[in-house]
Amino acid sequence: MDEQKIKRINELYRKSKEEGLSDDEKKEQKLLRAEYLGAIRGNLKSQLDRIDIKEKDGTIINLGEKFGNKEAN
Repeated sequence: MDEQKIKRINELYRKSKEEGLSDDEKKEQKLLRAEYLGAIRGNLKSQLDRIDIKEKDGTIINLGEKFGNKEAN
């Protein structure tokens, strides 16, 4: 998500606290927040998919492969 969209999220938040939002602004805010959360979740999933865990028996298991969520490269 680019910096301009994050700034817009913050602007809408401040405006909602100060004077309220129009229906169009509420819709925009909802869409921007959903996009932001999607980006955060995607980044977190990508990081978790790259984690390897060493088991007690010495085997190494990749979390992405273990849970079937590893993205094809």
